[in-house]
Amino acid sequence: MRIGILGGTFDPIHYGHIHPAMEVKQALGLDKILLMPNHIPPHKQQPHSTTAQRLDMVADVCTQLDGFELCDIEAKRNTPSYTVVTLKQLHKQYPNDELFFIMGMDSFIHLQSWHKWQQLFEFSNLVICQRPGWQLAKGHPMQQVLSARHETIDALKKAELPHTPVLGRIFTVDITPRDISSTQIRSLLTQGEIPQDTLMPTTLNYIKKQRLYLA
Repeated sequence: MRIGILGGTFDPIHYGHIHPAMEVKQALGLDKILLMPNHIPPHKQQPHSTTAQRLDMVADVCTQLDGFELCDIEAKRNTPSYTVVTLKQLHKQYPNDELFFIMGMDSFIHLQSWHKWQQLFEFSNLVICQRPGWQLAKGHPMQQVLSARHETIDALKKAELPHTPVLGRIFTVDITPRDISSTQIRSLLTQGEIPQDTLMPTTLNYIKKQRLYLA
């Protein structure tokens, strides 16, 4: 199988997470997407909802989407959610499958600041979502990495799934721009407003029942 992995705080999970994942799944012909909430995100402030609540919200979303599954290995970890540790664990869990870790260009630009970032390519392929406003300059250090490892989506689709997973490649996908952020959604909820067209109904219902993000 070809498995996509999208990690995040998901506080809360919203269409800005979901739609790009769906576009990547379709573009690359992935068999499924793992949605993976962080427990202790090393690059962000601590979440406003509990780990259990974020797991519940993601699990509810996965029941509504074909080919989406909750991955809770980071949520169960009591140490910072370093991606290289996670991908190594997932590679052991799916030894015969090709993994595709999904990130934005904004994250890829700063990939050199990630813990043991060079080892990411030993356990997974990378999928970079192209977003307006985040461009990789020609002289940027990551440009050489991208050029050396880049492969076209057409080449991926034409190739048969190999017996031994091929890892270490980078794919780029143009996604539909969406101006949605968890910060904006929490701010609206705090003010008693219902953020329109940003949350799946199951997520909004959960937030209401749990009375999350209130002032």
